[in-house]
Amino acid sequence: MVEDETMKTEDLIAALAADNDTKSAPMSRTFALDLGLGFLVSSLFFFVFLGLRPTFFSSLDEPRFLFKFLFSLTLAVTGLVLAWRLSRPGVDPGLARRAVFLAPVLVIVASLVEMAVVPSSQWEARMIGHNAVHCLTLIPFMSLAPLAGLFLALRHGAPSDPHRAGAAAALASAGLAAFLYAANCPDDSPFFVAVWYMIATSIVVALGWFAGGRLLRW
Repeated sequence: MVEDETMKTEDLIAALAADNDTKSAPMSRTFALDLGLGFLVSSLFFFVFLGLRPTFFSSLDEPRFLFKFLFSLTLAVTGLVLAWRLSRPGVDPGLARRAVFLAPVLVIVASLVEMAVVPSSQWEARMIGHNAVHCLTLIPFMSLAPLAGLFLALRHGAPSDPHRAGAAAALASAGLAAFLYAANCPDDSPFFVAVWYMIATSIVVALGWFAGGRLLRW
């Protein structure tokens, strides 16, 4: 009896995977459309209520300022690739599972460089920054619309692990929100990014993990 049930489950996963493969093009369009609409909502909020910081254009040649966008895009891309892989049942996420550690590695390396070039007397001030509360609230808030879009897209698939799929979608959404917020944030130190951007991202990922377990089951 147990073997029969196991075979039925495996057959169901195989059937869903085969069906998902035949719909790969529609699924890619669904991901692009749903995520695009969610990001558009967050972008509209950003430009209406926040906007670019006054020194945005003059800061485009500053490595610390540009690093925030590199870090955020890395979060978004690695999270999105993993969410895409996890949207199909029975698919091994492979390298995408490890790629999500790339952004944390980048910020650790950048922080080590910062420690080497900045006097230790300035470390605490650069880590605390000026807008930690804004960072902890605005990144999670601006993540909600892209996260909702990715959840809608994932519901068109059949994630075998809804918790991880939800967390991956949340990572991508937090990366997109952080990308927007970085254009307004006055704090450019990797210390600030390592602490407050990472905490904000962790909040969103935790939300995605729990929400995925409830909303992405099949």
